[in-house]
Amino acid sequence: MMDERKALDTKASSLMIVLCMIWGLQQVILKMAAPDISPLMQIALRSGLAALLLLPLLYFDKASQLLNRQNLKAGALVAFLFSLEFFLLAQALQFTSASHAVVLLYTAPIFVALGLHWKLPSERLSVLQWLGIAIAFFGIVVTFIRAKPNASSMIEQHMLWGDLLALAAAIAWAATTITVRLSSLAQAAVTQTLFYQLSGSFVLLFGLAIFMGQANINFTPLVLGSLAFHTLVVSFASFLAWFWLLRNYLASRLGVFSFLTPLFGMAFGMWLLDEKVELNFIMGTALVLMGILVVSLQGWLKK
Repeated sequence: MMDERKALDTKASSLMIVLCMIWGLQQVILKMAAPDISPLMQIALRSGLAALLLLPLLYFDKASQLLNRQNLKAGALVAFLFSLEFFLLAQALQFTSASHAVVLLYTAPIFVALGLHWKLPSERLSVLQWLGIAIAFFGIVVTFIRAKPNASSMIEQHMLWGDLLALAAAIAWAATTITVRLSSLAQAAVTQTLFYQLSGSFVLLFGLAIFMGQANINFTPLVLGSLAFHTLVVSFASFLAWFWLLRNYLASRLGVFSFLTPLFGMAFGMWLLDEKVELNFIMGTALVLMGILVVSLQGWLKK
């Protein structure tokens, strides 16, 4: 089946650009609606609603083994790590800009490459890939360099903490990916893995939202629109479209487009939230993306 996967055509390329725009926009929408519903509560509700939408697909998917004991163990761990990622992201958005959060979150491929290097012989990093990782980490350091914050702005005072939380969310995302790759879920139906993530994160994050006093909702049109966008478009439609692309097209070619997501995130943050992006952050972002490209495309670069 792997040999039957195609190179990208116009349809796949166009769909990937749309998906990257959606993924870049989601952090911005979370922050826009935050005055009326906390990011943590938004993520919990979207996960629960999207999990319900997945149930019919699981019922008709003959490859699904939802109650398999081995899969359940791996699914519980993946659900915890997935929840941790979005808990950290939700907290990060309270302190830093959406532009910063989306860029730092998408450093996850670097940590995936490092984790798999130590676990799988087939994923050993080449010298060129180590160079890419060094460039990316230097870029991360550059993004954290900033002038003395304005004492009158709480956002600026706590931006460093928010950036660190977003980076920790990237590490949790990488841990989720590595767990799926190294566990029985590597052979499981993608809808099954997604259901574990969504249902588990709903239970954990909804409980945390109540415990932390972040469960209050003021049902405005923006809140309802945000929940609809995140449930139907992000957590359900975009992930299913992504899995469809993975089954029909070469993954390495699709991965190139995913690097557009941080750029879209920065652009939407500047446009919709009037966020200011510092020069050092732009330089650091360029280095991070360059490093990720070197790690992911080292086969092409060698040629």
